[in-house]
Amino acid sequence: MTLTSLGYIGIQSSHANDWTEFATRILGMQKVDNAASQRAFRMDDRKQRLIISKDNNEGLAFMGWEVASSDDLEQLAHRLENAGVAVTLEGGALAGQRHVARLISFQDPEGNQIEVFCDPEVATDPFQPGRPISGFKTGAMGMGHAVLHAVNVDLMLPFYRDLLGFKVSDYGTRPYKLYFFHLNGRHHSFAMVGSGRQGMHHFMVELCSLDDVGQGYDVVLQQQELLAYTMGRHSNDHITSFYSNSPSGFFVEYGWGGLVIDPDTWEPHETFDGPSYWGHDRLYLPEDSETRIHLREMALDAARRGLRAPDPTGCPWLDSIVAGR
Repeated sequence: MTLTSLGYIGIQSSHANDWTEFATRILGMQKVDNAASQRAFRMDDRKQRLIISKDNNEGLAFMGWEVASSDDLEQLAHRLENAGVAVTLEGGALAGQRHVARLISFQDPEGNQIEVFCDPEVATDPFQPGRPISGFKTGAMGMGHAVLHAVNVDLMLPFYRDLLGFKVSDYGTRPYKLYFFHLNGRHHSFAMVGSGRQGMHHFMVELCSLDDVGQGYDVVLQQQELLAYTMGRHSNDHITSFYSNSPSGFFVEYGWGGLVIDPDTWEPHETFDGPSYWGHDRLYLPEDSETRIHLREMALDAARRGLRAPDPTGCPWLDSIVAGR
């Protein structure tokens, strides 16, 4: 019954046309559905990965998590029900909209809508990106990762970790609680930040080439109001990325070179080095913001101490030797 990856994300928005422009011209996704009620986008051989539902509300509509089989889906449904979680076995109409064989839905403790599915449909025609890119890093690692705001991390943690089976990758406690979770080789497929708010903080898509990210950065710089975080490198998953402002107000991270872990041997640990070795200046905050100044100082401190990520060679064995594992 173990979840395997992030399969898709649904967003509700009154800015469907803006999302089409953003998803194709900025992110490089392929538009596949332009219905009156929704827009859908591909990233790979799956029928869809990002779904935009036209709505006057703005933000996360649902997260779709994959399991390996129908038996796994039933086992998870029973486990949730035994824990007192209301579970809906969705009918064929919604399964057809999601391009999956079966799915269930339920809510987490803070009301975020979750769907779990099995047997997604695979497209017969090749992926055609919205702008020239080498492609997205998906496959067994899924669409990317999703990060939620949380009012009460201590309430959300046992739900995702103990009930749904997410494994902690690492965590921090200052200046607020922040947990990262993995399901597969991607360092994290899910995270929550104890900001005292609810809803989507950001989702991340990973590209197959650093040049894809750099060229995306150049495109965003032509509309600087889209840039939320400057280019930088994270200290925990080692991804090189920037963040843009989405049409719905949350962020989208666009990155390359994320750390691939062994989920069977990875040990969870607390982090103290700040979120980034360099960059990721929060442009959405005022220049004199205490938070922005503090995070910038943490990155400068990492530089003073000579912290840096191992350079990936493309050879997992050599990378593990370089990393000292």
